[in-house]
Amino acid sequence: MAAVSLSSAAFATQLEPYKDDVFAYPGILKTADNGDYTVVDYSEMRDINGRDVVPELRVKPKYLSLDPKKSQKDLVVTTETGPVKVMAVGKLDPGASVITIYLHGQGGNRQQGMNDFTFGGNFNRIKNLMDRNGGLYLTPEFRDFGDKGEAQVAGLITYFKSQSPQAKLFVACGSMGGNLCWRLIQDGKVSKDISGLILMGSLWDDNFIGSPAFKRRVPIFFGHGSRDPVFAIDDQEAFYRKIRTSAKGYPVRFTRFETGNHGTPIRMTDWRAVLNWMLTVSL
Repeated sequence: MAAVSLSSAAFATQLEPYKDDVFAYPGILKTADNGDYTVVDYSEMRDINGRDVVPELRVKPKYLSLDPKKSQKDLVVTTETGPVKVMAVGKLDPGASVITIYLHGQGGNRQQGMNDFTFGGNFNRIKNLMDRNGGLYLTPEFRDFGDKGEAQVAGLITYFKSQSPQAKLFVACGSMGGNLCWRLIQDGKVSKDISGLILMGSLWDDNFIGSPAFKRRVPIFFGHGSRDPVFAIDDQEAFYRKIRTSAKGYPVRFTRFETGNHGTPIRMTDWRAVLNWMLTVSL
């Protein structure tokens, strides 16, 4: 474990390309809502078995660059709520141009979002995107998906945002981690520091509609597999529609991975496309 020392940040406008060709969606079956709703062709044989050396355990080398290992650290950060374990990649000093935080789901830990080889190398891609663009990528450990976990993550957000005040900060949540996403965005103290939410195979919260963050038009991205057995896609798509109809032109996007399962969005979501869109539309 290491201590943390940070300073000022610069503003990031767009993330530069990194392996866009190999991480591009394999095919677009449908678009709607002026491009905000997209159906992506997904095939387990192609997108898992054909992409991995060992299916679901080790991706092929062409999807990887281990350069971010040079900046990767396992930290204990002292926050207002106490010490929090967090892994970090990218620019800790003198500050980050953009900050992305990944919150794992049930049964996960801070190592999940730092694993270079699982989920088709998609975590390795976000590590590279942050590292190569002067950004900071964080994967924290937290106690639960309720009050304690929210307080820990909120403490991290407040800390890192105070060190890089010009950086836009995005929170990405996988599966049950989405419960923290929705709690954080409605936390009056910390939500002002969040510039966007990325929900991957996750859940919804009707209380978001009409909240201060909703009125501030914080951009939301949903990625969901059509065969998700944990969180029904019909419910998630209905919530996407509810956001759109509740506020004309609200910055919300939905990517449906046709035949995809619960973990498919974590494997397939195009980090660069999503973050560049959010960097453009967020305040």
